[in-house]
Amino acid sequence: MSAASSLPRIRLSQQIVRFAGVGIVSTALHLGLFAALVRGGAPSQLANGVALVIATVCNTALNRAWTFGVSGRRRLVSQHGQALVIFAITYAATTVALAVLGALVPGAGTAVQTAVVAAANVLSTGARFVAMRRWIFRVPAEPASAVLSGPTDRHDPAYVIDGVLESPHDDR
Repeated sequence: MSAASSLPRIRLSQQIVRFAGVGIVSTALHLGLFAALVRGGAPSQLANGVALVIATVCNTALNRAWTFGVSGRRRLVSQHGQALVIFAITYAATTVALAVLGALVPGAGTAVQTAVVAAANVLSTGARFVAMRRWIFRVPAEPASAVLSGPTDRHDPAYVIDGVLESPHDDR
């Protein structure tokens, strides 16, 4: 069995449900920190950046372990680095949304600003899931040699001949 096939395979439907759960927790963390920082006197752009960095680190760690079943230290740093690219997409979306709100409604309160950040975050979520699934936490494909070498377990259905289990080394 190759290293790739020893990784747990989590079905797409399970990944989506888990990703959504992690997203709810991360969004609540992001928005809660954002609102607290703004109410504490921080400018909205700074509050958004700080809150989003903290939420992104937590989001990546939770998605890595729970959504995509990745454990251990292997590729930990590079996966968090790749997640920073996704952070940039989300940060750009939320920053532009806040800038537009600031231009249209300069005196918008914390609740309105938080709602705008939430909406921009939701819009970037699809891109984040695809990037995590296809790029950051992608499970490598089986090498062709593993597929061509055939089954190695004698209880594999490939060895059933006329309803009888046969040994892979049985020469008839």
